[in-house]
Amino acid sequence: MNKGYFITGTDTGVGKTHFSVGLVHALRAQGKTVAVMKPIASGGNYDSGELRNDDAQQLLDASGLDIPYELVNPYVFEAPVAPHLAAAENNIEISLPYILDAYQQLAAKADVVVVEGAGGWQVPLAAGTEKFQQHSMADLAQQLKLPVIIVVGMRLGCLNHALLTVQAIKNTRLKFYGWVANTLEDEMLRYSENINTLKTLIDEPLVAEIPFNATVQSISQLLYKNNF
Repeated sequence: MNKGYFITGTDTGVGKTHFSVGLVHALRAQGKTVAVMKPIASGGNYDSGELRNDDAQQLLDASGLDIPYELVNPYVFEAPVAPHLAAAENNIEISLPYILDAYQQLAAKADVVVVEGAGGWQVPLAAGTEKFQQHSMADLAQQLKLPVIIVVGMRLGCLNHALLTVQAIKNTRLKFYGWVANTLEDEMLRYSENINTLKTLIDEPLVAEIPFNATVQSISQLLYKNNF
């Protein structure tokens, strides 16, 4: 099933979608057909009566493939809250087999599938009740069996968040492909020192160092130049 990448982040709002869209364009520039997936998304808006998430739509637009939205984003909730809370409020159980089936359908349509997680690595998808079994985004990643890329939001606290995420991934049998440094602040104090610390403490490669306010096009070109 290893036919793509699972993109996670050190937190929500660290630039997972921005990087993922750039990655899709870079892979397409290599001549590959690229399917996309945002299995679970919180925060949706109605468009012609259909609830859609902006991140999932950006991924779908970037892929250039005629893929049904419901395959790209099997679970979408209107409220921008943690997935397990949104699911519980709507009396919906997030089914990993259902997501896995959607992924397999996407994988059959493309050379590569870029899958973007929601929030961080350990975000719960169900907190565990008499009705719903406990599971997390990490459990979903393990079901998909894809190499993992971490988007590290470069800001105060990123060292701890990045290293905890790396350790959690290494506690699984998944391949940790590498990490991305996404600059969230125009002038982060000790930026270079933080980057060098992460390079020293993380064995896997720095896939890309994304400047502040970088465009999707520039991210794509950077990845293409780096022979991603």
